[in-house]
Amino acid sequence: MDRGLYVAMTGAKQIMQAQAVNNHNIANISTIGFRADAVSFDSEPIYGPGYATRVNAVAGDSGTDFSAGTMESTGRDLDIAVNGKGFIAVRGSDGQEAYTRAGDLRVSPVGAVTTAGGLPVLTESGPLIIPPSTVVSIGADGTVSVVPQGSAPFAVTQVDRIKLVNPPTATLQKGADGLLRLKSGGKAKTDETVSVTSGMLESSNVNAAQSLISMIELQRLYEFQIKSMNSTDTNEQSAERMMLAS
Repeated sequence: MDRGLYVAMTGAKQIMQAQAVNNHNIANISTIGFRADAVSFDSEPIYGPGYATRVNAVAGDSGTDFSAGTMESTGRDLDIAVNGKGFIAVRGSDGQEAYTRAGDLRVSPVGAVTTAGGLPVLTESGPLIIPPSTVVSIGADGTVSVVPQGSAPFAVTQVDRIKLVNPPTATLQKGADGLLRLKSGGKAKTDETVSVTSGMLESSNVNAAQSLISMIELQRLYEFQIKSMNSTDTNEQSAERMMLAS
């Protein structure tokens, strides 16, 4: 079989993988704090008997797009958006510390502060727990203050402080759960310069228009690879007939 058929086949496969990543981004356009995944294509020679005259296009993970999303006002006290660079520390489903930009927080019946997905929000000492309260507010530095039930409206008490971090993005990797973790493992240090704004949420940073354009371009590339496979197969059959005729 002509190696050109193999090149076209693997190219179509890689384009399908890139399309899957692009579709995943589109599906998360409305996900709070979502960071888009990126795909790049690299060339890789095909080695074997003789010279490496054929080259494959291989789809590779080019990381995560850390550009900021749009800030949207909600007016809800438990919604927070990170200003500029930085992340909110949470405990992932694997029990390890992870980081997110999703600040749509909730308070469970037992007083645990979690993300909308149920992940515990962390402080320096562990998960953030607040007492039964009538008012909960979050300061710019992540400090959580409450008015305990049964107390006067002015009896504000500071409970703890949300852990805010800002590790270099090059040291982070995104997991299948959408959370960011240090590539080396471990925990990032609290960064005193990171601040949040209450009553705001950051939208996904996925560019809907560009993602739709990419989807169309990838579809056309896939169709081109299929045409190449058909052409290669037709040429091979023609060559076989010529050899038999001679």
